[in-house]
Amino acid sequence: MTDSTEENVEPSAEEISQQKAVRLAKRERLIEASASPAGGAYPVTLPITDSIPSLRRRFADLEADAKTGVVVGIAARVVHARNTGKLCFASLQAGDGSRIQAMVSLAEVGEESLAEWKELVDLGDHVFVKGEVISSRRGELSIMVSEWQIASKALLPLPNLHNELNEETRVRSRYLDLIAREQARTNVLDRAKVVSSLRQTFAERGFVEVETPMLQVVHGGASARPFVTHSNAFDTELYLRIAPELFLKRAVVGGIEKVYEINRNFRNEGADSTHSPEFAMLELYQAYADYNVMADLTQTMIQNAAQAISGGHSVTWADGTRYDLGGEWDRISMYESLSEASGREVTPETSVEDLRAMAAGEGLEVTHPTHGKFVEELWEHFVKGALERPTFVRDFPVETSPLVRAHRSIAGVVEKWDLYVRGFELATGYSELVDPVVQRERFVEQAKLAARGDEEAMRLDEEFLRALEFGMPPTGGMGMGIDRLLMALTGLGIRETILFPLVK
Repeated sequence: MTDSTEENVEPSAEEISQQKAVRLAKRERLIEASASPAGGAYPVTLPITDSIPSLRRRFADLEADAKTGVVVGIAARVVHARNTGKLCFASLQAGDGSRIQAMVSLAEVGEESLAEWKELVDLGDHVFVKGEVISSRRGELSIMVSEWQIASKALLPLPNLHNELNEETRVRSRYLDLIAREQARTNVLDRAKVVSSLRQTFAERGFVEVETPMLQVVHGGASARPFVTHSNAFDTELYLRIAPELFLKRAVVGGIEKVYEINRNFRNEGADSTHSPEFAMLELYQAYADYNVMADLTQTMIQNAAQAISGGHSVTWADGTRYDLGGEWDRISMYESLSEASGREVTPETSVEDLRAMAAGEGLEVTHPTHGKFVEELWEHFVKGALERPTFVRDFPVETSPLVRAHRSIAGVVEKWDLYVRGFELATGYSELVDPVVQRERFVEQAKLAARGDEEAMRLDEEFLRALEFGMPPTGGMGMGIDRLLMALTGLGIRETILFPLVK
């Protein structure tokens, strides 16, 4: 082999180039030796009979220096190797990270095959081995190889698996991260379990999963700056969706009374530890429900997701911290909690001038200031950082929530909550605004904000308003980022919970 796993020094660019040249030459030798009429270097199929995970389960109790008489054929990646005179050892790794030792001996494969193993096989190669399952004298589960074949050759060397990959490599080359790091593989599996759990929760409650357009003529459903593109076929400007809300509500108008979607959203905004321009989103709507029902359902679905990956409502983050998602979650009022934390009463009637002075006293700058934006910025300043347990923050200013129904008993606010977990916003829930007359008025107010330069303000959507005019029942709605849900359950940043995040 040309690689060594004994050294902890990563190869230079020149050394990598040299190794690639050597490996390409070995590939040419494989092509020359190929029996395929097409002259391919690698086999199309292999006589695989078992997998490494299944063998580890089957022979978990095999004693040291034991033979089983069981002959198997497996294929996996070579991640460690040691060659001696008459016996070569290789650690083979499956996709889930489980490993088994392959032992290639002169007595079993013959002089020519052993020499070819030493000359042709490199770290990173996928190999097929056939042989008896045994346990080495040290008790390591192994295969005493009788036949072997290179299934696919790695032309570039693996990073040193004894060293931690740096964050840049983990994010930009996730395939290497998956090979090298157990946490990376766990993240992928946990995400799959969480999404499966969400779908199961909805299926048990009679929800229907649908798909809505990602290319939209009018962007809406959230306050965000969209990505803009152009359709050659229709010769028109289109937007990558910022939310599926306005189409899911059309479905409710049409009679799909419990509907949800898990899909991609795109927002042309900044990226940090909790934001990504492209992200996975869950949105759901239930006819004849309100924001209280949505809060109950959201708590249940998140607790079910925690159960799916941890076996209980208490989860262990990547740094070892335990975080309890169990029990009933706190529900607090935005205005009341702000008043308590700031030591000054703030109500929906508090003037913009008073709020501006209050913000200035705290050194806060508010873009496109309105009563609602001042209140939300002040709330984040005074209250957000103190939230430790999962908490529903309820009853928001009407100016910042144009798609939400007015509160049934408090003037100037709407029936909306945001769920905060780990100090960041995880989900939001509404009693939805279903009156098309009021909705049009709200859109007009948003258009005024847009005219004053607010790029996140919503646009007036005539087709959506027309749908509402056919009658939408009282409805509760909820939206939650899937990536952020994984953050709450694992303690990781958003670039770790997204398999292939967008990076500059």
